[in-house]
Amino acid sequence: MKVLLYTESEKTVGKSGLGKAIKHQMKALEKAKVDYTRDEKDDYDILHINTYFLKSYLLAKKAKKQGKKIVYHAHSTEEDFRNSFMFSNQLAPLFKKWIVHCYNLGDAIVTPTPYSKRLLEGYGIKKPIYAISNGIELSAFRRDKKLGEEFRKKYHIKKGEKVIIGIGIYIERKGIVDFIDLARRMPQYKFIWIGYSPLSLSNKKVKKAFKRIPSNLTMAGYVENEVLRGAMSGCDLYLFPTLEENEGIPIIEACASETDAIIRDIPVFEDWLEDGINVYKAKDIDDFEQKIEDFFSGKLKSLTKEAKKVAEERSLENVGEQLKKVYESLYQ
Repeated sequence: MKVLLYTESEKTVGKSGLGKAIKHQMKALEKAKVDYTRDEKDDYDILHINTYFLKSYLLAKKAKKQGKKIVYHAHSTEEDFRNSFMFSNQLAPLFKKWIVHCYNLGDAIVTPTPYSKRLLEGYGIKKPIYAISNGIELSAFRRDKKLGEEFRKKYHIKKGEKVIIGIGIYIERKGIVDFIDLARRMPQYKFIWIGYSPLSLSNKKVKKAFKRIPSNLTMAGYVENEVLRGAMSGCDLYLFPTLEENEGIPIIEACASETDAIIRDIPVFEDWLEDGINVYKAKDIDDFEQKIEDFFSGKLKSLTKEAKKVAEERSLENVGEQLKKVYESLYQ
């Protein structure tokens, strides 16, 4: 059994969450000893496709004519397409029709969470849908005191200064507008946002927020993985004010790094992240502000030991075995 792991426009998606998810897939399959190729010219039995662009669609059609089995990875939904780039809300209904058309080419569909599985079932997709996490390489996100110190030095963080990090591209859906507003409300703390996308593609709300960035907020842009690991180890708190996700790899990285986190209370996190058990949840910007104050004043305890268990359940070893079972069910 040989799998073609296919991703279109990999240079474009490489620095996004999707790019990270695909790297995780490769490592997961290696750990599960699944024979795979990235070259569409190779011989293969199962096509595992990660993108919904035209070339991907045409490759899926071709594979279907050849009698090959297809696993379509549903990384995107209409819900997480909204509130992203300019005109995304207007285009969302058309986007939904297109991805449903693509996903229906699959003999099986893989999606990251039970929440995204429920969304796809609500679209009327009748193919078998498996909820399998994008996973985490636990060894790459262990807490690292040295990297944490290097991160604090790199960003000129004073001894005893409290640091809050956020991660994501410059889209409204990631909660960047609230993050900027929280930094303005809370000048006593240092805020750092990691991630980048062209601001020209962002909507009006994000562009307006960028005009009012306070002095205690650093926009770090895209950083290499080692700097990100240092950020998780060197910060005092990870904030995830995202408005919609199909999973959210950074929160798994925070859990693996034993970094305390406050996340937005949205449906995708209901099945696996529990308020006051492994993370803290906030409903709106006022709630985020209160939870941050309560955490730093000691009213809210650290939850890192329970958080680490969340990451361990989503190890790449586990992900690889789950994907392998899906492949074998189709191959047999």
